Amino acid sequence: MYMYFNGEFIRQEEASISPFDHGYLYGLGVFETLRTYKGHPFLLEQHLDRLNSGLRQLQIARQFKYAEVLEWIQKLSELNALPDSYIRFNVSAGPGQIGIQTTAYESPTVIIFQKELPVFKPLREKEIIFLKLTRNTPEMDTRLKSHHFMNNVIAKREVGADPNKEGIFLTEKGFLAEGVTSNLFWIEDNVLHTPAVETGILKGITREFILGLAVKVGLSVKEGFYQKEDLIKAEEVFLTNSIQEIVPVQNCEEHIFSGKNGTYTKQLYHLYHQIVDLHVSTK
Repeated sequence: MYMYFNGEFIRQEEASISPFDHGYLYGLGVFETLRTYKGHPFLLEQHLDRLNSGLRQLQIARQFKYAEVLEWIQKLSELNALPDSYIRFNVSAGPGQIGIQTTAYESPTVIIFQKELPVFKPLREKEIIFLKLTRNTPEMDTRLKSHHFMNNVIAKREVGADPNKEGIFLTEKGFLAEGVTSNLFWIEDNVLHTPAVETGILKGITREFILGLAVKVGLSVKEGFYQKEDLIKAEEVFLTNSIQEIVPVQNCEEHIFSGKNGTYTKQLYHLYHQIVDLHVSTK
């Protein structure tokens, strides 16, 4: 498998980074995960906007343009013969001296990984459980998609390896937050609800995209601070992320939801894929 590494396309087994990289030493770095459909990365511009914002906040002196990243991803897709794939675009601070650095990082390590997508059945359902581990507070004013991933790792261990289960974080104050690797939505009385970004969740790219689609299927949208009870009484519940798209929730503990048969969940899923098909056909 090939990867993009600091301006070159190399075999993954040939890659190496400096032990002095502050991404390794101090977790200074950000990343994006996205899907390609027939070689075209979906919502790439939005992912790059978030990535570039994170780099500025971490004082990593690199900004990425849509055209250059598109070219890299399309080249990788050709080399690996993977038109439909999982992409991870990873930027760490790069090498520095041992010790906390206050000046900007001028030589970041830039890596794009690509791998095959697992086989996802359309609208496959999941069970959600409430985590005992609370969501940690963001390191900055808003949560970055950063290398500080310990909270998610420990949460995943709490859930276990079952791919059909997702853990839901609560904040320290008991408000609904997000999944281990997903954003959370539910529908009640023609209103699409989701926890507010102010709870400390990641402002997901697919989350924002779904909020934009909601009005097109006749839903109003409400972001806020919610309790478990608000979710449990919902008619439809689903999760989103850039790789799995829209994932219906079948149950939470003894509470049963509409799952893949949810009226609005199905509409959003089909509209999502109509836009993906349109995106691919116009490229």
